Amino acid sequence: MAESDKFNELASSLTVQEREGLLKKLAVQSNISKESLYEEGTAEPPNTIEVQYQRLPWYYHVWLLLLSFFKSKSPVKVFEDNIVNKIGQEIEAKYPGYFSYKQNLLLPLFHKDLMELRESVRFFKDTLELSIQRGMGEFYAFLGSLEMPDIHKRLTEETLPLNLSAKHPGANHAALKQMALGVMEDAFAGINEDHRNAMYQNAHSLLCLKELSFFLFDRVLYAFSTDSAVSGMSCSASVVREQLASLNNILFSLRNPPGIELLSSLFVFVLQERAGEAGFDIDEESKELLAKADNSLITVREFNKSIPLTLILRFANREAALTPVELVGGGDWFTIYRDYWKQHIENVCGEFEKTRRQQELLESFRRFLKGASLRTLEHSQSEANPKGLPIRKEYDLSFLLTFHAAVFVADINKVLRPILIEGEFSKREYRTMFTESFNDLMKLDDDIKRFDSEIAPTGEIGKQYAIAQADMSLTSRRRRSQSVIEAANDSANFIISRARTAVKNMLTVLQGVAKKDPDGKNEMLVNIAKFIGKPPTVVSSTISSTPVVPLAFTPKGLAFFNSINEVIKSLQETVKIMDNIDALGLDAGVAADSKSSP
Repeated sequence: MAESDKFNELASSLTVQEREGLLKKLAVQSNISKESLYEEGTAEPPNTIEVQYQRLPWYYHVWLLLLSFFKSKSPVKVFEDNIVNKIGQEIEAKYPGYFSYKQNLLLPLFHKDLMELRESVRFFKDTLELSIQRGMGEFYAFLGSLEMPDIHKRLTEETLPLNLSAKHPGANHAALKQMALGVMEDAFAGINEDHRNAMYQNAHSLLCLKELSFFLFDRVLYAFSTDSAVSGMSCSASVVREQLASLNNILFSLRNPPGIELLSSLFVFVLQERAGEAGFDIDEESKELLAKADNSLITVREFNKSIPLTLILRFANREAALTPVELVGGGDWFTIYRDYWKQHIENVCGEFEKTRRQQELLESFRRFLKGASLRTLEHSQSEANPKGLPIRKEYDLSFLLTFHAAVFVADINKVLRPILIEGEFSKREYRTMFTESFNDLMKLDDDIKRFDSEIAPTGEIGKQYAIAQADMSLTSRRRRSQSVIEAANDSANFIISRARTAVKNMLTVLQGVAKKDPDGKNEMLVNIAKFIGKPPTVVSSTISSTPVVPLAFTPKGLAFFNSINEVIKSLQETVKIMDNIDALGLDAGVAADSKSSP
């Protein structure tokens, strides 16, 4: 999970205390009954047919034996058929309008109640699609904050790299991450049996809600057809018995109503979409969602009371001991929960390290740029100009724009211009490399300003962007806008690439110039003596002699080479900073934040 794994906007804005307060309010406002949703009496299996058969008087055995002879069935099966027939009679007598025993038909009232159930549980389907479908780990983390507040507090506070670095000054990224993961494991060790049971029950209820709300009701409903004999819709129970068995298993597994912790977690994840709306009131919105959930659960409970689904399935399948099967699931909650927190902590530590490196980079800016504030593009997208073009490498351009004024023109140009004018290079390619690099760096300010004017509303690219944004079709607007943005980014990348090449080529030339040679020769400059001065005259004597002072070590020579080396260091620092900008993925937002930095 990219810090894509962070809590959603509303969820992350609620402290543990606020979450507990919200939970208490919801519990008070909730009218959701804790009464079982399923009539378990109909699901209880009777003694096995074999046991019941053995308990019959001897004369029943004789009678069933005779019947089995004529029906070509075992006595036990004949006995079971009799029980199944009685079940059919019981259903028809106790639940009129739902099932016809003689015709094995599901009747209009069954169809009506099934349609109501489908419509009612659609609320949970919509809720689930807006919440857990986006990330189970994030959902379980929020649910865990309600069920296990102490554990959640440790995971959110004690694993923070900022807190850990305060306790362990000097610890590097790897050490901080290892310490945070160690705290996480210690916190997990504090999860007791009650915590596990509560989380499992919630996870299991969530699974059942999902299975019920996504159940293919239409597949069953489409099997019904108009039947004049019953004045409505009917369907053979045998045709849909497999689907009804699945539905019965789900309803049986959901016999315990979902807890307020689970529902509140679902609601918070739904309400996050509206967190920024004016007048948004989470209490009122939660209360409204609770009322809808209550109505849905009431419909489920009434459906189970009105329709003895297990008895109908016993008759349709001719199995007197048929019982619903509990859905298996929810036991993986801890694995998902643990994986989420592990990834979350790694991401937080990564962001902390990135922020720390950004601060170090900003400090290096202050030193390198001599305290000059970054000069941002006027027409790129920012908080001050949200309608501007989003330029991917805006930070690089801001740095180069400031570098040109504060470093290149102020210092580097003073050293390079004399060489440009009077330098005689040993090879033409060196002269070309130096001249082109110097010119590219000199016009860097103009190139970036020209680009800024092109993306302005009145510029060529800016006009294209405005036309694309005005497109009435959302799909077309996105496609055309992206095309313009990519074109702008290509232009920005060209400027940055040319500047980087110019800096590297200039470094190659200057490093050749900086090679001091006592004999006065130089790899790059033929007329090196012009820049460093002539050596003092050598006076010879039979008694004593004055040693020749090496050409490179005259005062003028030392000053020249020192200035060249300073320029080399500045250019090397420029390349290093640009590499760090790319490695840290800095964007225009950081540039804007740094604009006022001293």
